[in-house]
Amino acid sequence: QVQLVESGGGLVQVGGSLRLSCAASGRTFGINTMAWFRRAPGKEREFVAAISRSGRGTDYADSVKGRFTISRDNTKNTMYLQMNSLKPEDTAAYYCAARLKGFSDYLTAYDYWGQGTEVTVSS
Repeated sequence: QVQLVESGGGLVQVGGSLRLSCAASGRTFGINTMAWFRRAPGKEREFVAAISRSGRGTDYADSVKGRFTISRDNTKNTMYLQMNSLKPEDTAAYYCAARLKGFSDYLTAYDYWGQGTEVTVSS
């Protein structure tokens, strides 16, 4: 089993920045792709960004391209999401996910999930 714990959420003003972290523990050697998803109030959970095992492959939702950067440090079993130029529509619970197979931006493809961290962008 793999356990994922997110941190770094909070309240930020429009245009501000936050960095989310996702710490993995347990059988981390099997983790391949990691990703961030989010669920805004009243909406379905949606893909935000994904990163390959090596970190060389990344993918982003159109809504965050150019503003968010996903990265990972495999020596620390930790993934990050740097969020810049935040907008009110970025307000959501952000979830870390991991899967044992290759790259995917589909929610159902992921094997492990964190509990989420709340991000609120105020105007």
